[in-house]
Amino acid sequence: MQYTDNSPRLAFKVHPGTGPYLLMVHGFLSSKAQWLANLAALGSVCRPVTAELWGHGSSPAPADTSLYAPEAYLAQFEQIRGQLGIDRWFVCGYSLGAGLTIRYAHDFAQHVYAHIFTNSNSALADATQIQEWRDTAPKSARNIRQGGLTAIDRIPVHPRRARNLPAVVKEQLMEDCANIKPEGVANTLEFTNPFTSIRHLAATNPRPALLCYGVKERRFADNKTWAEKHMANLSIVEIDAGHGVNMDGAEAFDRHVCNFIRQHTQG
Repeated sequence: MQYTDNSPRLAFKVHPGTGPYLLMVHGFLSSKAQWLANLAALGSVCRPVTAELWGHGSSPAPADTSLYAPEAYLAQFEQIRGQLGIDRWFVCGYSLGAGLTIRYAHDFAQHVYAHIFTNSNSALADATQIQEWRDTAPKSARNIRQGGLTAIDRIPVHPRRARNLPAVVKEQLMEDCANIKPEGVANTLEFTNPFTSIRHLAATNPRPALLCYGVKERRFADNKTWAEKHMANLSIVEIDAGHGVNMDGAEAFDRHVCNFIRQHTQG
């Protein structure tokens, strides 16, 4: 993808730290705020870089729907890496973001030391689930475009319904969600989520991967088992948390990720 001065670009922020860079990509209806409880600990082994999905946080909501395709996100991540002037980094994806970072680690393996991801039903969706999302996404997106923030508030994964999150994280997530861009959310539902599964790439995953598995999310259990059987170069650690693994299980998440980064920094 060729960029001009006027090309839309994802918002990203580099946080204090020591060591290699770590790109961190949040999930649907979230923002960089979801990493607030992790930045200090992770900064002891790396320099966190939080990027925000289209329409979320400080990122724009481009009208060009081709920019919402997973491949276009990979180009954005490469643009960020180029801006940082680095050859290699770690990447970490949460939920929807995991499908994007796993794909990036596959397609741009030469620039990745290793990668981390959390529970992600979109990243590991099977053919039946993918088809269901493709069938229902246009109607869901239309509802968001017509209903705006009111319709977004009704989405089951809205941060207001999250439990067990650190207060400072939930407060900032709620503030960011109040400023979310409906067109970006609609386009994400229609042009990102149904195309994010990496099942077809799992067997050829080229870089060491760590799944931080929140064991309390029962609906992810089958996908976790599938990944354990079929994804190459995968290690799994179990964390006593639900879907919000890095937030409601922050201490364990930080410990495992820090150890993983130390292990693979020189790899």
